[in-house]
Order: sequence, then C-alpha cells, then structure tokens
Amino acid sequence: MFEEASEVFDNMFKSSFPLTFIVFIPAVLILVSPLPAEAAHEFTVYRMQQYDLQGQPYGTRNAILNTEARTVEAEDIVQQFMELEPEMLATETIVPVYFAMEDDELLSIYTQTLTSSSSQGSLSAAEVLLHTATANGFQMVTSGAQSKAVSDWAITSLEGRLAGVGGEDLPTIVVVAHYDSFGIAPWLSYGADSNGSGVSMLLELARLFSKLYTYKRTHAGYNLLFFVSGGGKFNYQGTKRWLEDNLDHTDSSLLQDNVAFVLCLDTLGNGDSLHLHVSKPPKEGSPQFSLLKELELVAASQYPEVKFSMVHKKINLADDMLAWEHERFGIRRLPAFTLSHLPSHRLAQRFSIMDVRSVSPSSRHGAGEPPAGPHVDVKKLSRNTKLVAEALARVIYNLTEKGAPGDLQIFTEQMQVQDEQQSAVVDWLTAQPRAAQLVDKDSSVVSTLEYHLGHYLKDVKRHYVKADKRDPEFVFYDQLKQTMNAYRVKPAIFDLLLAVCIAAYLGMMYLAIQNFGVFYSVVRRVTQPKTKAN
Repeated sequence: MFEEASEVFDNMFKSSFPLTFIVFIPAVLILVSPLPAEAAHEFTVYRMQQYDLQGQPYGTRNAILNTEARTVEAEDIVQQFMELEPEMLATETIVPVYFAMEDDELLSIYTQTLTSSSSQGSLSAAEVLLHTATANGFQMVTSGAQSKAVSDWAITSLEGRLAGVGGEDLPTIVVVAHYDSFGIAPWLSYGADSNGSGVSMLLELARLFSKLYTYKRTHAGYNLLFFVSGGGKFNYQGTKRWLEDNLDHTDSSLLQDNVAFVLCLDTLGNGDSLHLHVSKPPKEGSPQFSLLKELELVAASQYPEVKFSMVHKKINLADDMLAWEHERFGIRRLPAFTLSHLPSHRLAQRFSIMDVRSVSPSSRHGAGEPPAGPHVDVKKLSRNTKLVAEALARVIYNLTEKGAPGDLQIFTEQMQVQDEQQSAVVDWLTAQPRAAQLVDKDSSVVSTLEYHLGHYLKDVKRHYVKADKRDPEFVFYDQLKQTMNAYRVKPAIFDLLLAVCIAAYLGMMYLAIQNFGVFYSVVRRVTQPKTKAN
C-alpha cells in the first residue's frame, strides 16, 4: 500500500509543478507577511531653504521624504555645521533635507539607529550580518505634500524720518538695517547678531536723536532718515525697490537731494572690533570722511578696547549676491558704507541657524572656552551703539571743528543708551524666526517695528516689493514645516536575508518532492526491521 501511495505522490508532483506551488503558497505567505509598523515618534521637522533668485534655483527641490534612518559621526559639530551651511545653500539639491529640535524621544531613536548601524569591527562577517539583520531600524516618513511656489508674496520695509531745521536743502543722513534672518532652514533662522543687533541699534539711535531733535537748542541742520529693510538676505530686495521708488518713480525725495552718507548696520552684537566696509574710500573733506574720522576718534578716546578699521572692497557686479547692504546704494551712486564687527562678508555666522540670542553652557566645549556659536553680548551691543551715536552726533553738530575734545560724551545721564531696552528688543526679535518667507505684511514683526518707529519718528510708512510675474527676481516655496513619523521597522538587509531563507526552503522542498520515491525508499530501507537469517 505504501509503495502505491509513493508512486502516486511522486507522479503527481513531477507532472504538475504548479500544483506543488499552490500547495506551498500558504506557507510562503505566512513567512513573508509584513511585520506591523509601529509609530515610534511623531515630531515637527523644518525643511531646508528652497528659493529662486535671479532665475537661479537654490536649496532642496523636494519636500517628500520616505527613507531609512542612518547616522553620521562628527566632532566639533557646531563649527563643522556652520562651515557646511553656505556650501549646502550655494547650489540646489534634489534630496529633501530636514532639521528637527532635539528631545528625549529623538535622542532615543538616534541611539538605537546608531547601535543598529555600528560597524561591529571586532566581530566576524557572519556575526555582523546577523547583528544587522536582527536589529531594529526606523523608517522616516513626512506627511506633507510636494512644495509649490508661493505667489504674490510681499516683502515689507519701513521708513521714518526726523526733519532737520535751518533751511530747505539740508543734507540727509540715512541709517539702514535689514530685519530678516537667514539660515539653512527658514523656521530655525532667528538671526540674533545678524541682524537683530543692527535693528536694535537702529531703534536706539532713533530714540536718542528724536530726543535731541525735540529741543530747539539741539535740533540740528541734518535730516535723519531711518530705513528698516526687508529681504536683506535675498540680495537686499527691499532696499533695491525702495531706491527705485525714491530715485526713479517720484519727483521729490530726500534721497534725490543732498545725501551726506548712508550708514548700514549689520552684525554689531559682539566682538571688540568694528570694521567700516566701503566700496570706495571716502575723500577728505566729505561727510563720509568726517564720519570715518569721528568713529576713529571716539573709539580711540572713549573705548580703547575697540579696534576700529576701514575695509575696502569694490562692488563686483558679476557676483550673484552683493556682499553688504551699502553696495545697493553704491550702485545708485549714493555714498554708503556698512559698519560691522565682522571683517568679511563671507563669515558663516551671517547666514547660520546657530546665530541665536545666547548659547547655553551645555553647548560649550569645556570650562572657560568660548561659546560654540554666534550670539549677542548686550553689553558690547550697547557699547557699540553708544560709540556710533557719539560719532554721529559729532558729525551732525560739527563738534571737532568747534574744538570739542574726543572724550566728550554727549549721551549721558538722561540721554544714555538703555541697555535693558536694547536687550528687550533683541529678545523680542529672536523669539520668532524672521526669514523673509515667513514674515508677510500682516506679521507681528512688521507691525511691532512700525509701532516702535512711529513712537520716535515722523512720516513712518511701509514699502512693499513683489516679484514680477513674468520675470521674477525671487521665488519662495511652501512646505517649510512638516510633521515626520518615525516607524520602527526591520532593516532592508532583513528582507534580503528572509528572501534567501525562503528561497532555500522552497528549493529543498521542491527537490524532496521531485525525488519523493527515492526519498521514501531510503527512509523505508532505514526504518524497516531487519529479518534474521535461518
């Protein structure tokens, strides 16, 4: 009976391989059925910059991410990251890049991913393969849609003035600072030093000189024009349009008349040096030269710890980006310069998400060492503000020619620089990201700046710039902030190893079925009891 059954099964499986496949397909489905995905963590992520400037694309061009988590190792990560930021932003990339704020659950995911992806150099190849296949991994998936261009976005700038006294054709001094921030991720760009410090200084200068211009005895023969520009980090688009409106599209403007000089304020919240960046060295006897000499005199007489110098750099129109904001005025033949504690426009802290209000002790490399990233020192910001205010006052009131000593201090007692107010302004500016893509005309940043300017100045007004629809100078994109899910999964090598095991199992079963008769004969011969010989 067993011999007949053996022949029947043998013929059945040999003559019909599909029937064999059908018999074993349920087992295969059970083995390869997907493991349930467990959502380990859901957190907010911030996408890398995506914008077009002068038709040139920058940043990441994708927003959808679905990939397996991997780790990288680096030492002195803050400094390396700041050096990497400009390189990442210099070109476009197809790969979506996201950033997230560190928390305990994200650190746990990082630790587990680091463990599962470690090289295990002391183990054999087989042990490493087994360790990699059995370890848990994470699949990172974003929940948002693909990014799209934002239409009709308006960049807002603000203007206010203090009118001089003594005639109609009075010289005008223009004080400028851009308020927007910039970094590799717009939602993480707080711009404390660049350029929260510059805006804070401008507001304090407006407050101080508004007091001087209140009294007839100190009401000077200079018009003071204050301009808080938007789009500064995007080739100073707000300043460009403001100049076009005042020089090309109107018959009467303070910029068309007698402009003494334009002083741009940028990154002034730290350091013991001040650099006056110029495109063309000022001629002796000009108002620009007077300011240069007064800055040198005040620094040497009142603040000897401050090293002051002039940095000359010609405007390179072949570059995609202007170096400093004063170059926008220089192109229109207006005498201008930028004051900064940075010696070069290429330094990474001007375009870094590490530029924050202050640096926590945990981010320091060690006891007594400097902070890991740029930050604002309110005492130095206030000192620099007083230095600039004293130099401007000496120019406006012509104190040097009147024989006033260099150590004469004008802003003292009731007129002194208010450290607490400057600190409050910096705290407020750095309490929210101020990337140009996030600050629209209805933003609280714009309305609050307008309120403060209106408190000190006259004729405060807004200026808007929108990209041309046919040939836009700048294009912003959405989907800059999304939710990411980290799903606990087996690594890809686990699927490969599982497929190999299933293939081996099916191959062995197929060979056993195809040779069922032989296998049965061998088994019967081994298990059949031996007969004793008579």
